[in-house]
Amino acid sequence: MSVTAGSVAPAAPRADPPGPERFTEARVERIIRLVVALGCAVLGAQSFLNAIGSTQEDAAWHIALMVGTFAPLALMILALVTGVWARAASGACAVALLVVFACWPLATRGIASSPHEQPWIWYLINVACAAAVVAFSLPVQIAWATIAPLTYAVVRLAQVGTADEEMISVVLDAVFAMILAGLIIALAWLLRSMGRSVDQARGAAVESYAAAAAADAAESERIAVAALMHDSVLAALIAAERATTPREEALAVAMAREALTRLANAEQDAREGSDETVPAASLAGDIERAAAEAGLELQVASHVSDDAPPVPGRVARAVVLAASQALANAAQHATGRGVTVTLAADARALAVRVADAGTGFVPAEVAHDRLGIRGSIVARMAAAGGRGRVQTGRTGTTVLLDWEYPS
Repeated sequence: MSVTAGSVAPAAPRADPPGPERFTEARVERIIRLVVALGCAVLGAQSFLNAIGSTQEDAAWHIALMVGTFAPLALMILALVTGVWARAASGACAVALLVVFACWPLATRGIASSPHEQPWIWYLINVACAAAVVAFSLPVQIAWATIAPLTYAVVRLAQVGTADEEMISVVLDAVFAMILAGLIIALAWLLRSMGRSVDQARGAAVESYAAAAAADAAESERIAVAALMHDSVLAALIAAERATTPREEALAVAMAREALTRLANAEQDAREGSDETVPAASLAGDIERAAAEAGLELQVASHVSDDAPPVPGRVARAVVLAASQALANAAQHATGRGVTVTLAADARALAVRVADAGTGFVPAEVAHDRLGIRGSIVARMAAAGGRGRVQTGRTGTTVLLDWEYPS
């Protein structure tokens, strides 16, 4: 009796290339095809050795049947091993074997045969079923597992007759082949289902982890921004309380507007805004508008070389916001005296210098809950991959913002 080819599967293999979301399923499919190739090679070799010396069919038909059987079978085994056109080759082999079975009565017409002597096509029944499992969808696989054994039973009965002894022997062979074909389909379906389930579970885990990481990042960002907002709101309230002149009142209004805007933005996602690159020279205009909102009328001295690459949007926003904070500090603590802004950019780096002619301050005496410099300038530039520095003394304060282009 024949030993069936290894396990193959049910649900039709998908034609799309395997990606990260189908890692296990693709590996299972590859293993199934290799096992099918090995099993079909063993059964094909057994059938070929029996076919060489076969006398059950006409000589002319014998050559035609062998070519129609073993040429597609060899191509299928090669395709399964290499992974090239595996489904197409398997489908062609499955169809070719059914055609060979159907031609068997014509090839054996008038030639007597014992029902107990199995012909060489017997070994190919489960090869046809295994090929169908690789090539077709589950319903077609089931149909093939039924049609192939039944076709064999019909053509054998046409050859050996329908006497009780012959019929029992042929029917038992067909039922046995059908059971083995069902086992092939069941094993492959189970393996494919397990692979698909593993991929789905992994995908769900990765998605859950990504969502948790995004939520954690957003929460961290909101905490940091909340600290910045606290400092901005507090500064705006102090400025409003101390305002005694129209200029100071306008400054307080501008600071309050900025604080409210940033409070609104704090409720948005951490990835707010496009990261599309912007020309380095455009930062000058953004900084001038920020200065105007702080009540300062100034013009940024821009020195941008022609070979200066564009700046990522995330970096541009960080530099402009850090410069805005420096301008707000200059307007509040230095009353806007001698405020100058310089922007320089070349092929290697971007630098912004904000200076005032105030009385300066002592960094060690700044309260720890004041985040105007630590958070809005130093931490913000560090988060963008740059550096923020503050130099202060009796002659004024200078804020240096530097960012280097990736090499």
